Amino acid sequence: MATQWLRRGWLAACASVLLLASCGGGDIVDPFTPSRIVAFGDAMGDVGQNGARYTVNDGTINVWTEYVAAQYGLTLEPSSSGGFGYATGNARVLAKPDAAGNNATPTVKEQIDAFLATGTLSDEDMILVSAGTSDVIAEVQAVLTDAQDEQEMLAAVEKAGRDLGTQVRRLVDAGAEHVIVAGPYNLGRSPWAFETGRADLLERASTRFNQQFLVSVVDLGESVLYVDAALFFNLVTGSPTSYDLAETAPSAYVCTSVDPGPGIGTGAGEVNSNLCTPDTLAAGREEYTFFLFADRVYPTPRGHLLFGDYASGRIKERF
Repeated sequence: MATQWLRRGWLAACASVLLLASCGGGDIVDPFTPSRIVAFGDAMGDVGQNGARYTVNDGTINVWTEYVAAQYGLTLEPSSSGGFGYATGNARVLAKPDAAGNNATPTVKEQIDAFLATGTLSDEDMILVSAGTSDVIAEVQAVLTDAQDEQEMLAAVEKAGRDLGTQVRRLVDAGAEHVIVAGPYNLGRSPWAFETGRADLLERASTRFNQQFLVSVVDLGESVLYVDAALFFNLVTGSPTSYDLAETAPSAYVCTSVDPGPGIGTGAGEVNSNLCTPDTLAAGREEYTFFLFADRVYPTPRGHLLFGDYASGRIKERF
């Protein structure tokens, strides 16, 4: 009997998670139009804290959070320039150092702390949170370098997922009514996964993070929309030609901008798209709009645009 009740409780929780990810069906009579967009997170949402993004830096709108803002006629400038884009490359949710070993990078919690110390949130704001990728990178890299075992890694990414839920709850408690959250995509589909031969490990880590995040915010469906990056990137990598992308090897990425330092956290001496421009592209990949990945982890502008378009559609369906 106890087992039946536990199973029913789990199924109810799963149903609530699905509601969080997909509620809002039907016609929206008065669609939400934000007066301001504020963004927190890691490199996936970084619009240029150090003057460059984690993609091919070609001067276009080339990060998904910026693309979403543009759909509402808004701009998203980095907080380092006085804007509301707080997301910072390699930032982790709560843990330090960051994915590249830098203790100075503000965590997602610290980004939110900085905003709330001087600003307030209202029902006219849209909050974009793109986090978890750096936590997965840091914890998996520790396994690859034998600094921890897989079980320790999974426990750490699960905690990071719950920590992100705590930070999202802070935003809702502070007055945010339109919070859009994208966790890590399935890094088991990244070039890094295929280069290391550890796609299974990276997929488990990404999945565990997202599962724990969703369960931790299961009661916030009225204010929080989860945009499933893992689902979307699975679809794109599974059928790239359906998205006007080249049918390439899973390990293909376009940049050659090698960083002698820790770069994006996947190891020293690897390509870092934060250093990438149209002048640092691999031979045969100059037409980078047909490729999904800029480096071992992060998307090209085309990849960001595709995900930004998907996210915008989900947002407009929901709000």
